[in-house]
Amino acid sequence: MSRRCELTGKGPMSGQNVSHANNKTKRRFLPNLQDVSLQSEVLGRTVKMRVSSSALRSVDHRGGLDAYLARAKDEELSANALKVKKEIAKAQAAAVAAEAEAEA
Repeated sequence: MSRRCELTGKGPMSGQNVSHANNKTKRRFLPNLQDVSLQSEVLGRTVKMRVSSSALRSVDHRGGLDAYLARAKDEELSANALKVKKEIAKAQAAAVAAEAEAEA
């Protein structure tokens, strides 16, 4: 399993530990990844993803997974997240079509 956020694309970065004597040793800064189940209101089910804690706050701030994925750039999303985004768009289009048909 890769150490990359499925929603933001955030991954490991490299840097250095610096001692008081200014000795430098290589190190990696890993993102704070969490395995979570996010609820999709449009699909009516939960979606399991591995996301960073900052992405989790962003999802909450934008009003849920559906709203977050609608505004997210495709190149930042993982294959799993892209698949869910397309499913949500398809379900929303079907709901709009059914609503228009009910009015007519």
